Amino acid sequence: MYCLQQWYGLADEALEDALYDSQALRDFVGIDLSRESVPDATTLLEFRRLLLDNDPTKALFDEINAHLAEQGLLMCAGTIVAATIIAAPSSTKNEGNTRDPEMHQTKKGNTWHFGMKGGRPHLMPANCS
Repeated sequence: MYCLQQWYGLADEALEDALYDSQALRDFVGIDLSRESVPDATTLLEFRRLLLDNDPTKALFDEINAHLAEQGLLMCAGTIVAATIIAAPSSTKNEGNTRDPEMHQTKKGNTWHFGMKGGRPHLMPANCS
């Protein structure tokens, strides 16, 4: 959970909410809601303070990054994006006759859609720079 919090820049309350919202995040941390609940924000805060007081975080992240690098992966940071497709006319031009940067084409299954992202947020890894 601490790794998710660091990768996605989430506050304790936001991490708690994200874990309830995302099956992928619960799978990552090993929480099965049919058997247990997500730790509340206070518990997350206490654990984070324990880690910071004992300073294992650099060694922890160095080990995780080494393991990811062996797999050809790199995790730098994350961002929250919405994953619901909102339909729109196929024209990419707005009143100024320029392309709207919010409009994109995406493939869902075997069907292409044009529109913009919207709906509930989901966490996605970001590009590293």
